[in-house]
Amino acid sequence: MRRIIFPLLLGIAGVAVLVSLGSWQVQRLSWKEGILTEINNRIAAAPVAMPAAPTEDADEYRPVTLSGLIGAVELHVLTSGTKGGTGYRAIAPMVLDDGRRILLDQGLLALNGKDQPATARQASVTGTLLWPDDVNSSTPDPDLGRNIWFGRDVTAMSKALETEPLMVVASTIAPLDPRLTLLPIDTAQIKNDHLEYAITWFSLALVWAIMSIVLILRTLRPKEN
Repeated sequence: MRRIIFPLLLGIAGVAVLVSLGSWQVQRLSWKEGILTEINNRIAAAPVAMPAAPTEDADEYRPVTLSGLIGAVELHVLTSGTKGGTGYRAIAPMVLDDGRRILLDQGLLALNGKDQPATARQASVTGTLLWPDDVNSSTPDPDLGRNIWFGRDVTAMSKALETEPLMVVASTIAPLDPRLTLLPIDTAQIKNDHLEYAITWFSLALVWAIMSIVLILRTLRPKEN
């Protein structure tokens, strides 16, 4: 029996670690589903006027109604994986009727439409307040010469377009610029891979258990003379 102590302990320890990792992912799945439910509830709420001083904690994903002048200057954010495919998010300044200036994500501009000029227009917009997390330490700096950005950096964009550091992602625009495809926010854009991770860890635990049993059986097999 001494011969199986090490493989037995190794098997139990390995299975315990892998099962604990799978259980942790199940807990994360429940946590993430709760967040997605809250976001869906916010998105589904009736639109309101732009809050006087919106904050990320209180107002992200809040639907709002806007009326004002959409500027003719755009910042183009290279993006892919959208329902419209690959292209550029067209970020423009919008001067609201009360004089406030904010950033408006108008939707997707096709790759071959980059050189088509934008025009300033008075418009009515419904959209969603968003604090994007597109930019991290590995995001390249924007190519200002070609007007290509690689993430929606609200702080830098608000400085470039002289607006408040606030972004609304349009759900409807009237009139709609024919160059653009709207990309309204929904939770399908938010990753939730915890179920896949949990299945992976539990599968590895099963494989580890089977391999441990095989090793123990081989250890117990009488040696041939």
